[in-house]
Amino acid sequence: MPNPFAALARALRPRAPEAKASRVASMIALHMQGRAVWTPRDYAALAEEGYRRNAIAYRCVRMIAEATASLPWLLYEGTNELSEHPLLELLDHPNGVQAGNDLFESWYSFLQVAGNAYLELVEVDGTPRELHVLRPDRMKAVPGRAGWPEAYEYSVNGRVTTIPAGERGAVLHLRLFNPVDDYYGMSPLEAAACAIDIHNAAGSWNKSLLDNAARPSGALVYKGGEAGANLSEDQFERLKRELAENYQGSANAGRPLLLEGGLDWKSMGLSPKEMDFIGAKQAAARDIALAFGVPPMLLGIPGDNTYANLREANRAFWRGTILPLAGRTARALTHWLAPRYGGNLRLWFDADQVDALSADRDALWARISRADFLTEAEKREAVGYGVRHRASSNG
Repeated sequence: MPNPFAALARALRPRAPEAKASRVASMIALHMQGRAVWTPRDYAALAEEGYRRNAIAYRCVRMIAEATASLPWLLYEGTNELSEHPLLELLDHPNGVQAGNDLFESWYSFLQVAGNAYLELVEVDGTPRELHVLRPDRMKAVPGRAGWPEAYEYSVNGRVTTIPAGERGAVLHLRLFNPVDDYYGMSPLEAAACAIDIHNAAGSWNKSLLDNAARPSGALVYKGGEAGANLSEDQFERLKRELAENYQGSANAGRPLLLEGGLDWKSMGLSPKEMDFIGAKQAAARDIALAFGVPPMLLGIPGDNTYANLREANRAFWRGTILPLAGRTARALTHWLAPRYGGNLRLWFDADQVDALSADRDALWARISRADFLTEAEKREAVGYGVRHRASSNG
């Protein structure tokens, strides 16, 4: 007869914790383990053509980075808001040369340009002391056995530094979704690359047009005395040299053309079809703004009447682009930094400081204040306020 107490003892015996892992991650690690994986596109070209040469993309990156970095941080322990805490102090003074806004402005700018942003944590005796933003083009992931990065290699002038990754690692890697890459994110500049090329090409074409006194083309027709007569090689080269030296460029705009015998100038103006480059440039600018999630109206792009006024466009920009990005960053920082301080800590941002959302905030407060069935504490919780507490350093 089986002993019921023995069966009960086996059931109550402590079991080893289960090791949870993806079933398919090992397939990735099988081919990539121990080898660094470089970013699969030309970051330098994206930064040069998309950010440094294109005014629309540059302004989109600046608007997103400056707006998101301006949001103040809030810290909660459970449902209580903490007004003082070492984590808040770290985010406000991340290192000796940058303020918190400056650090996160760089962080968000790299995220928009490269699709990846890296933050390094410096600890002293297990206590977080400093945060530093690392350039994405110098980083490469080193996959581990589970298929995900176990470290990152940071390379500068041939010198390589290996930085541990993971939940308790020294690097936080935030990336935008990339459907064809396991390790690196996809930049909005990549999605807008075709529109950026069109916009840059239209600008270059317009510059060349201005350099030639806004006359895109013309023809010098030689009418010699004999039928079928042509200029000699020396005459042809001398004519080209004189035209380039004396008549091309904005400084020579309107200068009379002195022609010798047998030469006749036939001017060619811009046709309406050729003038469509202006519309093509504006359409490309709207596509660039669309890739970044910036309403074209905020960039001064004509011909876009999607929003009734500038206030609505600004509100859509904050609601659709800035707040989701700030929320994603807050969750990533909470997951990465909060366990180092202990307790049930949660980072978030203070959207009440955004003037563009004041109308939404006033409407919410008006609805809550009319809810007589709610207590004062419930009303504060409904609008995002709780009891404020101070916290000890917790290390």
